[in-house]
Amino acid sequence: MPSAVTPKTNPPAPKPSRVQRPWPNRLSRVLWAAFAAAAGFFFLLPILVSTNFLFLFGKSPGLEELENPKVEQASELFTSDGVLIGRYYRENRSPVPLNKMAPVLIKALVATEDVRFYEHAGIDPQALVGSVYAALRGDKRGGSTLTQQLAKNLYKTRRGETRGLLGHVPVVGTLVAKMKEWLTAVELERRYTKEEILRMYLNTVEYGSNAFGIKVAAKTFFSTSPDSLTPEQAAVLVGVLNNPTAFNPRFHPEASTKRRNLVLQRMGQAGVLSAAEVKTLQAQPIVLRYQVEKHVDGPETYFRGAISSFVNSWCEKNGYDMYRDGLRIYTTIDSRMQAHAEDAVQKRMKILQRSFDNFWRNRNSNPWVDEDGKEIPDFIETQMKRTEVYKRLAARYKGQPAKLDSALHAKRPMKVFTWKHDDNDTTLVMSPLDSLAYYKHFLQAGMMTMDPYTGYVKAWVGGLNYRFFQYDHVKQGRRQAGSTFKPFVYLTAIDKGYAPCDRIRDQRVTIKYVENGKPMEWQPDNVTREYTGINMTLRHAMARSVNSVTAQLTERVGWNTVADYAHKVGIRSPLLPVPSIGLGSGGDVSVYEMVDAYSTFVNGGFRTEPLIVTRIEDRNGNVIKQFDPQQKRVIPAETAWLMLYMLRGGMDEPGGTSQALWEYELWKKDNQIGGKTGTTSNYSDGWYMGVTKDLVSGVWVGGEDRSIHFFRTQQGEGGRMALPIFGTYMEKLYQDPELDITMGPFPKYPGKISKKYICYTEEYDRPKRQAVQIDSIAVDNLLEQINSGEVAVPDSLKTP
Repeated sequence: MPSAVTPKTNPPAPKPSRVQRPWPNRLSRVLWAAFAAAAGFFFLLPILVSTNFLFLFGKSPGLEELENPKVEQASELFTSDGVLIGRYYRENRSPVPLNKMAPVLIKALVATEDVRFYEHAGIDPQALVGSVYAALRGDKRGGSTLTQQLAKNLYKTRRGETRGLLGHVPVVGTLVAKMKEWLTAVELERRYTKEEILRMYLNTVEYGSNAFGIKVAAKTFFSTSPDSLTPEQAAVLVGVLNNPTAFNPRFHPEASTKRRNLVLQRMGQAGVLSAAEVKTLQAQPIVLRYQVEKHVDGPETYFRGAISSFVNSWCEKNGYDMYRDGLRIYTTIDSRMQAHAEDAVQKRMKILQRSFDNFWRNRNSNPWVDEDGKEIPDFIETQMKRTEVYKRLAARYKGQPAKLDSALHAKRPMKVFTWKHDDNDTTLVMSPLDSLAYYKHFLQAGMMTMDPYTGYVKAWVGGLNYRFFQYDHVKQGRRQAGSTFKPFVYLTAIDKGYAPCDRIRDQRVTIKYVENGKPMEWQPDNVTREYTGINMTLRHAMARSVNSVTAQLTERVGWNTVADYAHKVGIRSPLLPVPSIGLGSGGDVSVYEMVDAYSTFVNGGFRTEPLIVTRIEDRNGNVIKQFDPQQKRVIPAETAWLMLYMLRGGMDEPGGTSQALWEYELWKKDNQIGGKTGTTSNYSDGWYMGVTKDLVSGVWVGGEDRSIHFFRTQQGEGGRMALPIFGTYMEKLYQDPELDITMGPFPKYPGKISKKYICYTEEYDRPKRQAVQIDSIAVDNLLEQINSGEVAVPDSLKTP
């Protein structure tokens, strides 16, 4: 049997082995992938940066910001007559057009910073490659164009919210910032001409010494304007741009000179200057006329603080920044009236201070005294503990009393205020305690003038000298008003039915009242401590400032009611409804609110809110806020007119406390002035409130502390301390031909007055009364007899 034959089968096909491609092929694919990714990233990166993808790159300027770049610009302050009196800024910048810049400045800038400026579109590839090549060789050289630098300056590409998360990573943050600058530069070139970019650049960059922009830089370093810069001056300022600190010509003259010479050399290479001119200018020294503007530039005045507070508050509510937005702020202050007010205060306070010093020198005492006139022991030491200087020293030498005492007595040269020099300063060697004692000897003053019809504040003098005394005695300071508060008592009475001709006897009285549930008594004293017994008219009593009559009238109308009326016409400070409120002891008030209140009498019973700013414009001159007068009737017109008549009594009534004004050149053309003096009980405060047909002015004079004062009526009453300032000031206003302030009577009341206000047979004719040459005491006695009805008015004093 044949054997089985195993069928023949084909062996399984071997698996094909993987083809092993050469390694260069794999690398090629990786490189191509990397290239594709890099290319994609390169084209995508601008989009990621501009959109701030995942907050990685920071904010980039949007279309609105590119079209209207917000450059920090100083806000300017103007008086009502158009005088620039100050600027507010963080970066001191005041832009000017390109045609107001010297052409050589522009050529110097281009030759030094961006020689191909007119050829590129924001990025200069040649400069960029050159900077990279220089960096590889270890030579640091910038490749930024002027447009890129402008982008960095305008949009702060490396600060705040523009940085993003990657901005905080070393190297990466710099690359991201550069990318944003490139993108922004290209966008700027698309939207602006080369000339516009140059203008923005020169007005934007920092030149050192807190000078931003070419106008401020030219003024700071050379006291000139941008269009008057010489080639060497332009070279200095262009050279500074590379490093405003290192190349500052004021503080680093050698480095600045080298940098200037390099700029001059490049100007020569660019054909701006000839080789001979370059050589000549490089041999010259830098000649500066250096003057740095302060953070708040302009004359140091007290009203600037009030304006700053007002405008800053408005800006915060309306989304503006006074120190950045280039606002134009127009104030109500008249520069001429302000100058006259400052001059009057300076002139009279200098004289008064001499009298004050002599008074206390003759008494062999310092002026800080108690009610009995005795010097207060340890006064300066006690006052020192309230100062910031003491608090700082006490913190530094905590637990080391010996060192603290030594520091308080350590002497060093100090620049201090003085009346002896025209510039009001001198240098003395003093300790902190000496300095405090020195300044406590000075009498202070505050003065304000307002247009009663508009509320425009025309003059504001808050003290002797703002450099040395920053405390503002117009609005910040509050003191007892003395007898200048009395008109509010008479206002209350007249509005409640009394008339100027009603009479109250001048006699010693006892006012009974209840305080905190306890029965109390008060006996007001007249200034002279004497009582005539005369049955005086209210006008005569107010004119002569008779305390006894005022106290009785206050009791009749109610001291609560007096406080209400004072608040109604403009007093804002808290007032205590006490029997002595009419004598000024109901509370402390400011010159600001007293002027406001008295203005109500002149303005026919309308209280006008004081205004110190009339309008605010943006940097382009568009009015963004107009501040209009705000008025409200608070008393009847007849009451207001009768109060004006009462205030005129200080001049018209014999013995009136304003009589010293006769000594001034104020009495032509039938001029009328009303007013009221005020003196506190220990002569620590002297006041004068004066009203004319156009203006209301208030003056306060006194020591910084209430314990510093004269000690006698002859020197310390308001008629001798404050009234002369008003008289001097009004003389200056009337004599100034540029001011539209004229003498003349108050307007007549348009209707019929229902109350009797001419109290004698005929009203005295003032010029005739002046001509009568008789002893003033005899005049007073005669008037007392006339007031009481004991004698008739002599024919010689009657008006024809």
